[in-house]
Amino acid sequence: MATHATPDLFQDALRRLDEAADYAEIDPEALERLKHPKAIIQVSIPVRMDDGSLRIFDAIRVRHDDTRGPTKGGIRYHPDVDLSEVKALAFWMTCKCAVVGLPFGGAKGGITVNAKELSKLEVERMSRGFVEQMADFIGPETDIPAPDMYTNAMVMGWMMDEYSTIRRQRTPAVITGKPLPLGGSQGRDDATGRGAYYCIKQLEEKTQWKPHDTRVAIQGFGNAGQSVAHLLHNDGYRVVGVSDSQGGIYKADGFDIPSLMYTKNETRRLEAVYCDGSVCEAVDADVITNEELLELDVDILIPAALENQITEDNAAKIKAPIIVEVANGPTSSEADKILQSRKTLIVPDILANAGGVTVSYFEWVQNKIGYYWELEEVQTRLLKIMSTEFNRVYDLMQAKEIDMRTAAYVHALGRMGAALESQGTYRFFNEGRA
Repeated sequence: MATHATPDLFQDALRRLDEAADYAEIDPEALERLKHPKAIIQVSIPVRMDDGSLRIFDAIRVRHDDTRGPTKGGIRYHPDVDLSEVKALAFWMTCKCAVVGLPFGGAKGGITVNAKELSKLEVERMSRGFVEQMADFIGPETDIPAPDMYTNAMVMGWMMDEYSTIRRQRTPAVITGKPLPLGGSQGRDDATGRGAYYCIKQLEEKTQWKPHDTRVAIQGFGNAGQSVAHLLHNDGYRVVGVSDSQGGIYKADGFDIPSLMYTKNETRRLEAVYCDGSVCEAVDADVITNEELLELDVDILIPAALENQITEDNAAKIKAPIIVEVANGPTSSEADKILQSRKTLIVPDILANAGGVTVSYFEWVQNKIGYYWELEEVQTRLLKIMSTEFNRVYDLMQAKEIDMRTAAYVHALGRMGAALESQGTYRFFNEGRA
């Protein structure tokens, strides 16, 4: 895949803000405040390894803006975690929460580590060490972490338990994405992919395309990529290309997605197979690179891997007329310009992948009230939010004759600007002066 993060990722993210501001009614002071994270903490986490040695891991947590509520955002374990990336991710989360109307601001965190090299016990020690160092920076009314890249429900359970130990009281609302027995929510496991699926279904309704004639390629076959692939496959879409960090596979007739999921989750390998129960047989498919997958001749391209995958270097080679961004920040601002000139419709990340934070909000609410919803209720609530906000952004795009990403930021700025301006700006404090 392309480079995971670039030194100016945060500045590149802010360019979308400036572009949207031309179409939004927002006070300049409110806009300026959104360009600066509210708080940043960097810590070192000492971990005693299984062999008795000591390693120190660097960690970051950024709270971008809490004007509309406590900050919310994931924790990722990755070798390339850096401050610019985490600031950008926190900013995107602020915008994402505003787009779907959640009473949260944005945050993000990460540890610079290759978690695949650690034992499970070492990952647990590191995870608990993260909370020990961050305990005064996070909290159910302050900043609420969640899983992200290479973290999962069990890691969130460890973190919740550590925070509860420190506070001397069980505090499930401090973390979302937890295991169900520890206060997790039904429907959280596939929420990101399901939210993107709901966006695609809204497009299907508007364009009247036929699922069986619609070819899909998905870059990234982790949790979110698998979820959206499975849902689309069940509806008859032809998922013809998928990839993971090692590369991809292509089959013009489409893959049997449950078979790919079974093999990937059992063996950690992405192979072209068909499974009958636990017996899997190889099927003919072309081996391709991640870069080649992005350039496939398909109807819908779904980047569901890392940031900065579609850049000015490869944007002109993208053939898909529709891109649905399940990953955070997969398209650079320069690539956006090229794709817009080609009339590519991009359902932006701050809308397309908002299903995850929406169900995380549901989990937080359930933890606060101590009453838990059935899966059907979670999915019904998610469908209502995603469909409503998708159509608001789509209508705004058409009304202002702008691209869908800009429309999503305009929509977010409307909500964020109103909250920031309600505390007073230069115009308010100087009203009536000579």
